[in-house]
Amino acid sequence: MLDLLAIAAALAAAGVAMGFLAGLFGIGGGGIAAPVLYEVFGFLGVDPAVRMHLALGTSLAVMIPTTIRSFLAHRARGSVDMEAWWRLAPGIVVGVVLGAAIASIASGTALKWVWIAFSFSMAAKLWFGRDSWRLGEVLPPRPVIELWGLVTGILSTLLSIGGGASITMLLTLYGRSIHTAVGTAAGIGLLIAAPGAIGFVWAGWGEPVPLPFTLGYVSLIGAAALIPTSVMAAPWGVRFAHGISRRKLEIGFGLLLATMGTRFLISVLAGV
Repeated sequence: MLDLLAIAAALAAAGVAMGFLAGLFGIGGGGIAAPVLYEVFGFLGVDPAVRMHLALGTSLAVMIPTTIRSFLAHRARGSVDMEAWWRLAPGIVVGVVLGAAIASIASGTALKWVWIAFSFSMAAKLWFGRDSWRLGEVLPPRPVIELWGLVTGILSTLLSIGGGASITMLLTLYGRSIHTAVGTAAGIGLLIAAPGAIGFVWAGWGEPVPLPFTLGYVSLIGAAALIPTSVMAAPWGVRFAHGISRRKLEIGFGLLLATMGTRFLISVLAGV
């Protein structure tokens, strides 16, 4: 009983953190949910061969309502670039489908290495980047932005982070403020979460996942435990983001990414 209460408390806390960070950084919160779910599924005895897949698929399912709440809150504050959103959207959706196909054949260790490389490179850009690091003030012509959306969709499905880091980097390089970049990235999260979760259901269909109430690589129990608190906390993160400076927001985002990357690096090196 105590173990079950501890798991429930961990999932509830992860939901609050996920929702808050979705609002704060526009990342969908999967970067928090996936590591927590990975540990919970390990405690429940899920085979390491499918544990990472199950954690990623479930966190994508949780991101659907969380990203909707975050996006609407940012849009209400006028911090969404809808032109960029519409240009990125088609490539994002196609990339998610390709990412799910890759996830169906990739090993758990390979997925972790993708997470590690991406998180540390993005953290370095946020920490050491300068305002002078810009590619222009106007978004480039087709198909540059559209291809960026495609790559973002693939990587975000594999990383389960909603695409926030990639979209934020792109928009800041083209002169958008960090707050507008984060708000726009929040809107991209839904385009990744919904088809991404469906893709993980398909990828894991028929796999012997030793947990009740699963659809492929999505745990319905895990999603139900995380969704209420994550949706509740998303507007808190939005309000906080608009109350702090651009530089503090960048440093905080970098710390989050580096922390998640370190966690998976330790896991890979320890062979667990």
